[in-house]
Amino acid sequence: MTIRVVIADDQEMVRTGFRMILESQTDIEVLADVVDGEAALAAVEEHQPDVLLLDIRMPKLDGLEVTRRLSGRDRPRIVIVTTFDLDEYVHAALHGGASGFLLKDASPAMLVEAVRAAAVGDSLVSPAITVRLLRELAPHTPAGQARRPAEPLTEREREVVRCLARGLTNAEIAAELYVSLSTVKTHLANVQAKLDARNRVEIAAWAWESGLAATTA
Repeated sequence: MTIRVVIADDQEMVRTGFRMILESQTDIEVLADVVDGEAALAAVEEHQPDVLLLDIRMPKLDGLEVTRRLSGRDRPRIVIVTTFDLDEYVHAALHGGASGFLLKDASPAMLVEAVRAAAVGDSLVSPAITVRLLRELAPHTPAGQARRPAEPLTEREREVVRCLARGLTNAEIAAELYVSLSTVKTHLANVQAKLDARNRVEIAAWAWESGLAATTA
């Protein structure tokens, strides 16, 4: 399946860079890139993309308002890509229905992964943001209230989850644990099934809530 994307950002250099990164992938097609929020809404109506990449601070309508106006639709899935990682922006974007939140200094691989995750209904948030937010939320979870896995995690699965909770990508986890990328993905799939988690963000949240992220191997 080809993932159809629209890019909305008021900086031409950013739009060009994102287009080059995404169009280098055989499964992604960039339908349009536009300079402001009103043009983003028009492009969505015209092209019916699967994923909309949105900056927050844009002329006419900002990315958060565009997200709000598109909320409730099955498509497009929205990924916010911005320079600003203020917590109020993150909360507003995710509560408004965005499927992802990345910083513009994220790696090309992270951008591609976020688009692919959004296209299938998953979510991806920049690791640094995820770790910060989850650390803040974890103390508010009563002791013993974290969900119990359907089956105990293996020691290797626990190691993978600890790395994930620190904000490492799959490739970084593989390098740190000296295993293959496919092995990391297999472990995460097993953990996701055991926790009945929707995505890696929920796995990371569980790691902090349960105290696993704070323990050492």
